[in-house]
Amino acid sequence: MNNIFFETIKCEDYECFHLEYHKKRIARTIGVNINLEEYIYPPTSELLKCKVIYDQNGILDICYNKYNKRKINSFKIIHSDTINYEKKYLQRDLLNQLYKKRDFYDEIIIIKNGFITDTSFANIAIFYENQWITPKIPLLHGTTSSRYIEMGFLREENITINMLQKGTKIGLLNAMIDFDIIENFKIK
Repeated sequence: MNNIFFETIKCEDYECFHLEYHKKRIARTIGVNINLEEYIYPPTSELLKCKVIYDQNGILDICYNKYNKRKINSFKIIHSDTINYEKKYLQRDLLNQLYKKRDFYDEIIIIKNGFITDTSFANIAIFYENQWITPKIPLLHGTTSSRYIEMGFLREENITINMLQKGTKIGLLNAMIDFDIIENFKIK
């Protein structure tokens, strides 16, 4: 089970978004190129979350679910120096355990070795000193954050809790929400 991975791909109007970035991550994960265009056929024009489950031998399953975006305005800081999630493992027990510690907050921000890494479901960026920065060492290198780094919109930096608290905006990044900017937020 630990060597089973997944990709979440946004599909809408029968189109699949940013497949090149997902294919690159799959190739980095298992060392094999998979042509996702041969496997993904969205069944409706609705906004769908396509989950591609795979292992070393290739695609194991593909499922589609209607996507509903969560509203997030509050974050709880959670420390975990032992968490390891450098590949998008299907097995997410430790992330789920950390998420359960959020109390009445909407989401968590995970701190590892003194620096901001990610939330439980997305990469994070903060607007700090008039620029968008994202963790130099996230838990998982996301496809969306990779795009924005390549475009020069995001700069990678080690982000401390103090920097996070001084940030004026938070951006959450993943394949489904792209770069979702939150201006009114609470952090504990």
